[in-house]
Amino acid sequence: MKPPQIFSGPRLSNALQRFVLLFAIATQCAVATAAEIRVMVSSELVQTSRLLIPAFERETRYVVTAVSAPATGASTETIPYRLLRGEKADVLMMAKPALDELIAQGKVMQGSSVDFARTGMGMAVQSGSSRPNIRTVADLKRTLLNARSIACADGPGCVYLTTVLFPRLGIAEQMKGKTRMIRDEPVGAVVARGGAELGIQQISELQAILGIEVLGPLPEDTQNAMTYSAGIPVNAPNVLRGKALIDYLSGPAAASAIIRSGMEPISVRR
Repeated sequence: MKPPQIFSGPRLSNALQRFVLLFAIATQCAVATAAEIRVMVSSELVQTSRLLIPAFERETRYVVTAVSAPATGASTETIPYRLLRGEKADVLMMAKPALDELIAQGKVMQGSSVDFARTGMGMAVQSGSSRPNIRTVADLKRTLLNARSIACADGPGCVYLTTVLFPRLGIAEQMKGKTRMIRDEPVGAVVARGGAELGIQQISELQAILGIEVLGPLPEDTQNAMTYSAGIPVNAPNVLRGKALIDYLSGPAAASAIIRSGMEPISVRR
């Protein structure tokens, strides 16, 4: 009696086909994982990152997975808290002062930080409402005093308003009862639904919101232009990939996307 055949011809072919298919899927998954770059983006850079990241992906073989979180504040969802509890990222994109603080704490690699964009602060009102004048410092002061409520983003922007600008204008006490720090949503969204009469934030963030009208930038003498930087955490799984993204952000190829987002590019690599 002949020993039973484990595989006949057709069955062997099917088994090989299954093996080849599984091998191809596994290879594709490995390639996709190998090409991934994990990024933590501060909340005020969401609109800018939506333009920058797809452009970067089109020009490279990398796939970027981005998580948006506040750069500062008491919430346990901020970027510093996420790093503290062990979340991994290859690149951080956030306001320069917040990134510098993480460098000082030893959480971001020394020498990895690169400035790539800056933007000034602006003011917005709900669409269809009256448009107060903010062209001069005197106009701005009058508008602030006349406003019933003002919203600003929890973080460097609100800190500047409440500890620097309002005291400089001599209106700190008058502004205390009507200034709201917004943590969990864009300032423009609060203004759009009538939750605040005025919204003050980086112009790039205000421009991204429907239902509001941006009055323009604050007067030059009252400006607090913010620089945004990218850096690599000390526990980054993929340092070289992170450097590739930072090179792109600070290079001329990213300039048009940065401008479209309402920011000014800082191209250090020509």
